[in-house]
Amino acid sequence: MFLRGNSDRYLIRLIALALPAMLAFVVVASSSAAGTRQATGSAAVKTRTIKNLGAVLVNSKGRTLYVFLPDKHRRVTCTGSCASFWPPLKSKGSGKPKAGGAAKSKLLGSDKNPSGGRVVTYNKWPLYTYVGDSAAGQATGQGLDSSGGKWYVISAGGKIVKHT
Repeated sequence: MFLRGNSDRYLIRLIALALPAMLAFVVVASSSAAGTRQATGSAAVKTRTIKNLGAVLVNSKGRTLYVFLPDKHRRVTCTGSCASFWPPLKSKGSGKPKAGGAAKSKLLGSDKNPSGGRVVTYNKWPLYTYVGDSAAGQATGQGLDSSGGKWYVISAGGKIVKHT
C-alpha cells in the first residue's frame, strides 16, 4: 500500500511538471500554424467595411490587415515574438499579390521578411493580421500599442486609418 501511494504522488508530480510544457507546445504550434496559413502562392488583398473604420484591407479570408508604425512605410520590422501575435501576410513565389474589391493592384508589392520569404505590402506598408481577431470582420488590434509600436488598419487608398 505504501509503495502505491508513492507512485501515485510521483505520477501527479510528473503530470504537474509535464502539463505546462505541453500547453506551451500547443500555443507555439498554433501560432506557427496561424503564420503558415497566411502564406499563399499569390496572396489576395481585398476590402471590407468595418463598423467605425470604413472600408479597410482584409486578407482572402476576410481577416483585417494592419500596418505597424515602426515599419516606417518601407520595411518589415515585426519579427520573432512580435510576428507570433501579428503574423505577416506572406507571399511565396514570384507571383504578384492579387487585389480584390476596392484594393488597388498598383499599390500591392512585397518586402523581404528578415525571418524568411516575402511579406505582402500595400502602398509600401508591410501587412499583418492580429491573433486577437477571432473572426473575419473584427479589428480588435486597431490602435493598439503592442510589440514596440502602434498598429492601425489601412484603407484601399493606402492611407492609415487612425480614427474610430
